[in-house]
Amino acid sequence: MDPSPPVSVIMPLLNEEQHLEFAVGAVVAQEYPGALQVVLAVGPGHDDTLGVARRLAARDPRITVVENPSGRTPEALNLAVAASEHDIIVRVDGHGFLSSGYITHAVQVLDETGAANVGGIMRAVGLTDIEKAIALAMTSPLGVGGARFHTGGEPGPAETVYLGVFRREWLDAAGGYDPRFTRAQDWELNYRIRQSGGVVWFDPALTVEYRPRPSLRALARQYRDYGRWRRVVATRHKGSINARYLAPPAAVVGVALGLVGGFVWHPLWAVPSAYAVGIVVGGGVIGRHAGPKVAVRVPAVLATMHLSWGWGFLTSRPGQLVPEGEEL
Repeated sequence: MDPSPPVSVIMPLLNEEQHLEFAVGAVVAQEYPGALQVVLAVGPGHDDTLGVARRLAARDPRITVVENPSGRTPEALNLAVAASEHDIIVRVDGHGFLSSGYITHAVQVLDETGAANVGGIMRAVGLTDIEKAIALAMTSPLGVGGARFHTGGEPGPAETVYLGVFRREWLDAAGGYDPRFTRAQDWELNYRIRQSGGVVWFDPALTVEYRPRPSLRALARQYRDYGRWRRVVATRHKGSINARYLAPPAAVVGVALGLVGGFVWHPLWAVPSAYAVGIVVGGGVIGRHAGPKVAVRVPAVLATMHLSWGWGFLTSRPGQLVPEGEEL
């Protein structure tokens, strides 16, 4: 492989006015020695993301703007891939900020490993107290399980990675992102790549700074949708589920049965009580170095993540891939 092949960076965007200029700035500041193209696929949101994108493109000829009428992430990604010109595709989000040297290192890892897709860690960084609490939970096994792209680990083959840097041939062979998946489209695509013999490679040196949701309500919706769509993936791809994904729905069932059944048989109240003690103690450990204003919020964040994910999984409609009215 050419040590510095041309790359196309694709970004699906909806309501990213606040972060877009910084996210694009982190891309164009990469100092990558090869040719660089940036494709911004913008949906019809309620802020000025499209205006910001067009102003950025007017200042830098490497930036291309395409409009995504549906506003949905998989269509945005496929439109961006179609508008891209190069054989290495770098996927970035509008609220993600590439670390210095990210593209250069990713291309090197692609060459050394022969992988179809390489990626690394989603480094959650909050600005407010609640965002900082969410960021701590999102980087802890107690919050998100053992996924290496959240918690780190040794480089090597993985089920999935955060975002990803792809060889175009593997994207084309897989048929791109499945537009029926509003969420979990990255995991689902990586599953199809792996089933076709491609390697998805994790490297902890590849980090992307991520802004967490700004409130518990927004976090609950995010994790409800994660759970909902993870069950859709599990239904479509038999054998792709494991115990880690079943823990949140089990927690919802256990807490609900304990709260209701405890009125009939008091010992059942031990289940929700044990869960509450677990997240309070665990949250205290996770947040012990973050200051009291952040630490006190971590248990509520953990409960929101677990129970929303589990509720989404349990109430999912796996037979209907794109529910009517589903939004990003």
